[in-house]
Amino acid sequence: MPHSRRMALMPSDTERAREAAEVLQKTFSFVPLEDAEILVVLGGDGHMLHCLHHMLDNGRVIPAYGLNYGTVGFMMNKPKSSRTLEERIARAKPLAVTPLNMVATTGSGAERSFCAINEVSLLRETRQTAKLEISVNGKVRLPELFCDGILVATPAGSTAYNLSANGPILPMGSNMLALTPISPFRPRRWRGAIIPDHYEMQFRVIEPVKRPVAVVADQKELRDVHTVNVRVAHEMRLELLFDPGRTLEERIFAEQFHF
Repeated sequence: MPHSRRMALMPSDTERAREAAEVLQKTFSFVPLEDAEILVVLGGDGHMLHCLHHMLDNGRVIPAYGLNYGTVGFMMNKPKSSRTLEERIARAKPLAVTPLNMVATTGSGAERSFCAINEVSLLRETRQTAKLEISVNGKVRLPELFCDGILVATPAGSTAYNLSANGPILPMGSNMLALTPISPFRPRRWRGAIIPDHYEMQFRVIEPVKRPVAVVADQKELRDVHTVNVRVAHEMRLELLFDPGRTLEERIFAEQFHF
């Protein structure tokens, strides 16, 4: 990668990330995001999601290279290397990530749309169990699901909340989505489904006044929803950059052999 390739820097507000940013700024001349060709993210997975959503919301999406100054760092690279940042980015392997698009209507009739890179979750708001009707491509597949909630996870998000809810790990490039119930009560033995990513899912809240439900798209929440539609936004494409041998694809695959 030529030295003239313009880079923007977005550190998280943790002390470690701020200190790392100060070191990098002494070596490289970073530019504002709107003028950059590469985004360098310092922090953890949560901050990477925040930065990716920031780009989606502002309509300017460029490749992102993350350095892990957080906890898990599934979407990040190791912070230390014998190579310079510029050399690491030049050698990095791109990985495409396609987000979900969620459209929800509330009890007031308002319609809101959010994107999700990891998952869209429907969650009960009160002690009352949620009661949901689930349709796929307009056909009702599950007339009634009593549960704490349900989520739709992408392959990139399948090792996050989805895995904690006993959902399946989906390899990158599988072109599948995980539909995973959260504490299902009835039907008790239903463990979810794997859905082709060109299908659309529709969720209808049954008894929404008595059993209110909120929807969360990654970090954005909307309460008192009555219907939620979820599809893969194939027209939106994000690109993450990884050091060779340490891609998100390899990490997600390897997670299937951890116990």
